[in-house]
Amino acid sequence: MVVIEFPDGLHEYVTTPVRRVLRLAGRDVFYIETANSRYRLEVRERERAEAAAR
Repeated sequence: MVVIEFPDGLHEYVTTPVRRVLRLAGRDVFYIETANSRYRLEVRERERAEAAAR
């Protein structure tokens, strides 16, 4: 399962069981397939941290 917690701390989203995960080479982009859905997850925290350091 994937659990997504939102910054407000009050909401979360739980998926059905994960069947497979695909990551694009050299990028923090993931495709997640669950029992009944597909999701695209892009991790951007690193980009924000690098921009703040400049």
